[in-house]
Amino acid sequence: MRQEEIWDVDAAQRYDTPGSGMFAPEVLEPAVDRLAELAGDGRALEFAIGTGRVAVPLAERGVHVTGIELSRPMIDQLRTKADETSIPVVVGDMATAIAPGSYSLVYLVYNTISNLLTQAEQVDCFRNAARHLTPGGRFVIELEVPELRRLPPGQDATVFRVQPGYIGLDTYDVVRQHLVSHHFTFGESRQARLVRSPHRYIWPAELDLMAQLAGFELETRHADWTGTEFTAESRSHVSVYRLPAEVLPV
Repeated sequence: MRQEEIWDVDAAQRYDTPGSGMFAPEVLEPAVDRLAELAGDGRALEFAIGTGRVAVPLAERGVHVTGIELSRPMIDQLRTKADETSIPVVVGDMATAIAPGSYSLVYLVYNTISNLLTQAEQVDCFRNAARHLTPGGRFVIELEVPELRRLPPGQDATVFRVQPGYIGLDTYDVVRQHLVSHHFTFGESRQARLVRSPHRYIWPAELDLMAQLAGFELETRHADWTGTEFTAESRSHVSVYRLPAEVLPV
């Protein structure tokens, strides 16, 4: 499954769920608050901007936001909320595409770095972030912690969510560090709708090494956008990486 096939017109039209899920105020507002704080008076670049879930409210706070996005249908959905002047978008892969100008903040939220399915592509994503940042700039990543402790020996699938009309199931390939998320939605009939998305999961320590290869240092890591302490029991993290403020002589 290629990302272009997953994020098609149907996915783009179904993506926005105003007021619920990832669009719920308690989920979205702390992320926008923290990103606005980190951007300060500088410009922000969102990798995989999607339909503008974060970029639109961040721009409304007065932050100049630019995006990179692979899916044209997702960009079309964004354009129903903000025009090219308000939020410019470069069409391309977040690991390689170049946006004009330089930025004080690059951010990549909601597990999206895991959509890059090789370690090399994920390292390239860090390097691409560094390429866009001014000295002292920050790269922010929101990412789940792999839940392999929930995977009993001999089993390669876990149910991560069950609610009325929905079941979420992850299947793992631990050799390649891959998982596929299976999203089943259903109503009263015997038919269910299935949407699948592939990911390469990343441990926090591996993510830190990727950052180091691109010249970053870990500045902070919390369990969420509100600054909750990150512990061994945390299921996700918000990691802030920073470039040196100046290049030191070798």
